[in-house]
Amino acid sequence: MMLPIISVKNFSKSFGNIKAVADLNLDVEKGELFGLIGPDGAGKTTTIRTLVTLIPPDSGQLFVNNLDVSKHLREIRSITGYMPQRFSLYPDLSVNQNLNFFANLFEVPKKEIPERKKRLFQFSNLEPFSKRLAGRLSGGMKQKLALSCTLIHNPLVLILDEPTTGVDPVSRNEFWIILKELKSEGVTILVSTPYMDEALKCDRIAIMHEGSILAQGKPDALTGRIENNIYKLTGIDLINHIDSIAKMPDIISVQSFGNSLHLTFPKNIPVEKIIEDIKQILKQNFILKQTEPSIEDLFIALVEGKNHNGK
Repeated sequence: MMLPIISVKNFSKSFGNIKAVADLNLDVEKGELFGLIGPDGAGKTTTIRTLVTLIPPDSGQLFVNNLDVSKHLREIRSITGYMPQRFSLYPDLSVNQNLNFFANLFEVPKKEIPERKKRLFQFSNLEPFSKRLAGRLSGGMKQKLALSCTLIHNPLVLILDEPTTGVDPVSRNEFWIILKELKSEGVTILVSTPYMDEALKCDRIAIMHEGSILAQGKPDALTGRIENNIYKLTGIDLINHIDSIAKMPDIISVQSFGNSLHLTFPKNIPVEKIIEDIKQILKQNFILKQTEPSIEDLFIALVEGKNHNGK
């Protein structure tokens, strides 16, 4: 049986009195696009920085391509491409000069650099901007350049820490298209993100909260675990009624999704009763329709379940 290319076993890390990660277990298979999903403070960055050998674990074992992060720092760095939240491009260097700099940093053979840059330009579409200073690129273009610099040495494993945070929606989508292309070429990708919708773009995910993994698996399979009803409420000015709706006796949770609300309530409660209670609050026309659970719904359900159990 083939070993996972990334393996984390009973990993814990604290910073002073703050427990950043607690007893975390995780495996990423070769050629997989795996997502660490969770809000700020979930432990995603600590896990990633430990995997790329930037900080040592307090306890547990972490392996990349069967190499121990505590013992094989140089070897792991040579086979991984790491893109931190704030990638340090050189703003006074052009796109082309940044690529050359990182190629030399990673000791890419000089005769191979032109061909590698040509390939990177093909998927990033940055060739028309090759002479533009990095500091004058848009946010999305900077991220593409940062990814290109990360890939210049043909890493076996690509590890990205919230690469689309602060990037516009169009650039976010383009970035994920590039990741899908890299995956199709056999690159193993571990990516963290606070955007729940990006979980659906991954083969498997781990949902993190306060240093722990609440659930992991294929996104569709995970949302299928939700046992309660999820209904979408559409109407006028619903945000001003969210507190009143949340206080309805049968409602487990209410979450805002754009101009609509997602209501969670037990399956043994008739929807007609929910409708009557909403009528008393809104006193206006509205639409209440059952909807498929989202990753956001799953995250909320898992957090509430954790809090209810006192863990």
